[in-house]
Amino acid sequence: PPGRRVQSSKLGPAPPRLLTEEEYRLQGELETPRALAELRSFCQSPEFSAWTMVSRIQSPKRFADFVGGASHVTPIEVSAHEREFGLESLSIDEQLFEEDDDDDEEEEEENGNDSFAG
Repeated sequence: PPGRRVQSSKLGPAPPRLLTEEEYRLQGELETPRALAELRSFCQSPEFSAWTMVSRIQSPKRFADFVGGASHVTPIEVSAHEREFGLESLSIDEQLFEEDDDDDEEEEEENGNDSFAG
């Protein structure tokens, strides 16, 4: 019926499906190297103004190394990232989520008190 078409058009397009954590991680693993290669390639092209870029960045040597093929991150940055977002942070996140769940915590305390008393 025409009424339904009008109603659905007022609602607008459906929101996009959000990525799962695994899809997000996989997309990052695929897209990051591709985008870095594209950036490196552009920086080596004749259209790229190296002098303009070098005058605007904090670490020209690091940038030149990147364009020449070096990694975009330093070992220090990698270890800092692993400290903040690696396995250590996952266990901290799990602890935070466990603390937020008040219902389970109360049940555990009640059960815990019974077992200590006996």
